[in-house]
Amino acid sequence: METPTKSLAEKLSWYDKWHKLMLVIPVIIMLVSLVYIGYFYSKNGDIMHKDVSLSGGTTITLKGDVDTSIIESSLKSRFPDISIRKLTEIGTGEHIASIIESSSQPQELKEGIESALGYKLTDENSSTEFTGSALSENFYKQLILTLLISFILMSLVIFILFKSFIPSIAVIFAAFSDIVMPLALIDFMGINLSAAGIAAFLMLIGYSVDTDILLTTRALKKREGFLNERIYGAFKTGILMTLTALFAVLPAFFIITGLPDSFRQIFLILSLGLFADIINTWLTNASIIKWYCDKKGIK
Repeated sequence: METPTKSLAEKLSWYDKWHKLMLVIPVIIMLVSLVYIGYFYSKNGDIMHKDVSLSGGTTITLKGDVDTSIIESSLKSRFPDISIRKLTEIGTGEHIASIIESSSQPQELKEGIESALGYKLTDENSSTEFTGSALSENFYKQLILTLLISFILMSLVIFILFKSFIPSIAVIFAAFSDIVMPLALIDFMGINLSAAGIAAFLMLIGYSVDTDILLTTRALKKREGFLNERIYGAFKTGILMTLTALFAVLPAFFIITGLPDSFRQIFLILSLGLFADIINTWLTNASIIKWYCDKKGIK
């Protein structure tokens, strides 16, 4: 009579044949993402669209229920970069305010809105904020530098933890892919990233490496059962972690429409990154670790 361990090993034997082929899927997605970001950069001079908080400009908040379609149709030709979004009450969906953003000067945008609405904007029915382009650009550079430093420090920790080049590179590559893939989708959807969006990419670094470290530690440092069983055990734990996080952020994005746009942007980026993490951990990293262990005779 076969033991449960051997039975499980036989069930997972297909992985010996297909793990290298599975690596092709995320590599193709990664290459397509990099090509698109390169194309986007050549066309726009940056790797992302930036909102007023990162590029500078004017933000005017109109209180109450305002017909934003009239404003948009009236101002679109005069302010090509204008962005209009609604804020609604959580639960009831009642329209409580409208946020209008443009890189133009406050007085110019204010006059255009007044002309479209047919009445004056006052402190009672609106609020105005202006951010200088120099300040925003400096803030943007600091955020990108912080993101790069965080990624470098994470990479150093991974190298110190595993003390082996290929497993460490596999973890770092998976984390890098978890950032690049969502960024390509954000660019494709034409979303203007805010400072909160950059912070979400910072959070992705932490989200992405935990499952990769779990997988690599189980495969290389533990010796209970066969290699495929250890990878499968890591998969069951890791996929539960990722799905739990997804079920936490997805409802917040789709259901709670009254949240500020910056919060919804964080939830969107985290959701895209977590989906990418499933691909990059369990197809990319797992395949590389499996190949490395086979080469090293780790069973």
